[in-house]
Amino acid sequence: MADYRAGKAGINAEAQARINSKYNNDIAHETLEWIKRITGQPENTAGDADNLYEVLKDGTLLCNLVNKFQDGSVKKINQSTMAFKCMENINAFLETVKKLGVPPQETFQTIDLWEKQNLYSVVICLQSLGRKAGTYGLPSIGPKEADRNVREFSEDQLKAGQNVISLQYGTNKGQQSGISFGNRRQI
Repeated sequence: MADYRAGKAGINAEAQARINSKYNNDIAHETLEWIKRITGQPENTAGDADNLYEVLKDGTLLCNLVNKFQDGSVKKINQSTMAFKCMENINAFLETVKKLGVPPQETFQTIDLWEKQNLYSVVICLQSLGRKAGTYGLPSIGPKEADRNVREFSEDQLKAGQNVISLQYGTNKGQQSGISFGNRRQI
């Protein structure tokens, strides 16, 4: 994290506090335990934000994790601790999880992890990846992903549905009290 920056103040500090309040140590611990089951790392699976950041900040563990899903999905994992090399690792992880089926709205931005801006979104991304793990023969975490429920309607059913008045148009059941149209205001 960039220690040379001044702390946030005012509305920015409030927004950051709101983001940080979403973080859950128990879910982060569960996520790190899941990563350890698959990759054998990290040694420390404490769920506090500082530990999660220290374990994941260089992106190498994240790249190793997605390589367990598909061999060689991240071809070059940078071992350097230089900022741009670590951020390349994180970005390679993010591109791979999208290809593995994690919805884009459940991913995070590189800066969220690198500058410790939004570790909650990092955990959400890993949990979403954990739901996909079962389809790749790996242990999964979190709630089971829903199956598709495709419905087929006949032409008669579709035509019958066109005659139904949607509740968005209101209802003709009863009358609202106190409303009458056409009366003049008495002065």
